[in-house]
Amino acid sequence: MTIDATDRRIIAATQGGLPLVPAPYAAVAAGLGMKEDVLCARLREMQAQGVIRRIAVAPNHYALGMVANGMSVWDVEDGQIAELGTLVGALDYVSHCYERPRALPAWRYNLFAMIHGASREAVEDKRQAIAALLGPACRAHDILYSTRILKKTGLRLRPKEG
Repeated sequence: MTIDATDRRIIAATQGGLPLVPAPYAAVAAGLGMKEDVLCARLREMQAQGVIRRIAVAPNHYALGMVANGMSVWDVEDGQIAELGTLVGALDYVSHCYERPRALPAWRYNLFAMIHGASREAVEDKRQAIAALLGPACRAHDILYSTRILKKTGLRLRPKEG
């Protein structure tokens, strides 16, 4: 997986977010001196190669009224984690869901899902709904509540040296 100078310029131009204009890709392309279709093709190719994972909105949940945000953690059967993670990740109140290795004996959890709600009570109700969805494949669960936003950006490329 390698990127050339043009890919690096595209990443640098988009890593801080797309401009809030009616045609954001056209604006980025114009700023880079290329055509919009070329920019989009290169973004798709970088995504296909795994250079970039996705292009997505990163909302400020607090500004949207979602002031209770909790990282729920689940101890689920390893053989069912892909299927169950897909179900949990599809819930409209889960912003991201992923598998992580256990760190036994201290940390038994292998499925993580960020739950958002207007109150802790609402998040707890959603957590109980997830527990019901997971059923007997879930042996234990817990939640860690956010108290502030620490990071809302993805990876940043440093300028290439030399």
